[in-house]
Amino acid sequence: MPRPARFVPAVASTLALALTLPACDAGSARDTTGAPGVNDPYFPKAGNGGYDVTHYALTLTYDPASRRLTGTAEIDARAKQNLSEFNLDVKGMKVTAAEVDDAPARFHQSGDHELTIHPPDDLDRKKTFRTTVHYSGTPDTITDPDGSREGWLRTADGALALGEPTGSMAWFPGNHHPSDKATYDIAITVPEGLKAVSNGELRREEMKRGRSVFAWHVGEPMASYVTTLAIGEYDVRRSKTANGLPVYVAVDPGQSKASAKVLARIPEIMRWAEGSFGPYPFSSTGAIVDSANDVGYALETQNRPVFPGAPDTALLVHELAHQWYGNSVTPATWRDMWLNEGFATYAEWLWQEDHGGDTAQETFDALYDHGEDTYEDLWSFPPASPTSAAHISDDPVYQRGAMVLHKIRETVGDATFHDILRGWPATHRHGNASTSDFTAYVEQQAPDKDFSAIWEDWLYGNGKPDQT
Repeated sequence: MPRPARFVPAVASTLALALTLPACDAGSARDTTGAPGVNDPYFPKAGNGGYDVTHYALTLTYDPASRRLTGTAEIDARAKQNLSEFNLDVKGMKVTAAEVDDAPARFHQSGDHELTIHPPDDLDRKKTFRTTVHYSGTPDTITDPDGSREGWLRTADGALALGEPTGSMAWFPGNHHPSDKATYDIAITVPEGLKAVSNGELRREEMKRGRSVFAWHVGEPMASYVTTLAIGEYDVRRSKTANGLPVYVAVDPGQSKASAKVLARIPEIMRWAEGSFGPYPFSSTGAIVDSANDVGYALETQNRPVFPGAPDTALLVHELAHQWYGNSVTPATWRDMWLNEGFATYAEWLWQEDHGGDTAQETFDALYDHGEDTYEDLWSFPPASPTSAAHISDDPVYQRGAMVLHKIRETVGDATFHDILRGWPATHRHGNASTSDFTAYVEQQAPDKDFSAIWEDWLYGNGKPDQT
């Protein structure tokens, strides 16, 4: 997720977190309260313990004139412990009713974003259940710790919903942590003349009582932070790649001319990416290009990333690479962001190398020798251990993250590195992974190589590493 202002964890703490997260969900006959958070190192109250969501069905109506959103969320889940109550994350919206398995349930909203549900009957461990939440209000725009805006962004002709890292709770209740992925159905009703674009495939578009209804389906698991909903007067273009993959592009009319040439390269980039990273993990691709005045950064929303105005080729490559690295293989915690951004940044290096530009080695050398001239904070912290939630999208996560990957390439050689690029997203396809998962994977692929200096100096080390 490039943030224009900047681009656009130690091993022990990772292991400690791995021990902490399951403790929230282990439960027992005596522990029947789902935890209100999953103890993420940077967003400890994000997500909820006690259950796993498998599917969201969202039925929404939005009126840009009044800015009012009305919604019903049906949330299918599986209990990981006995539950007499559990929490959902929802911020700024008023919940008016809730049911569990079609029976009315008591609920209350408290704190900044906690919705506590009391099912009429306790839920047994391993039970599958459906929670239905009815809500309405004016969705919030959330300011991140780093100062960027997310959640529900009002635009000149509608709205744009962006979720990294916690913004999706502004427009639907859920288990809003990247460790709990689910499939989705999103149906949105908007005034006639507007379009509503979301993730996945458009299953239905119809007029109903003078309003437009768009129904989207996401059949592969998706983290809530890469869900999106774009409402506005978009120019829509549908096409297919050479191998039949649907391409759905929605562009703000003011950006159509400026973006046409670069968006026409999506099939070419996808063909190159599949050769580099392996089979594409989703059932469609595309892009959403909004007005540059509506949002200040691009985001790798699943299936079709969002761009603030016409992107250049490098940015398009970056966000499409995220479909493998970040969307299919999703970080276990927000401390693992470099696994998203390091890979997507290195994809830019590879694209340039494969298309007549600088080699990745030349890019690495220039960054090592003169990187501080462009990225003042380049050596301020190691990529696997941002200093706080305000810094998970800073330069070390992107640029130093890519440098870690290049050091791995130098160590194992091009052939094995190519296998790692393809094998890592294949091994964790549609799942979650941590930094320790990645380092273990790399060591397994090259058991005769010593990676200790890379992990100690480049991945976790403070300051500028010595070149050896």
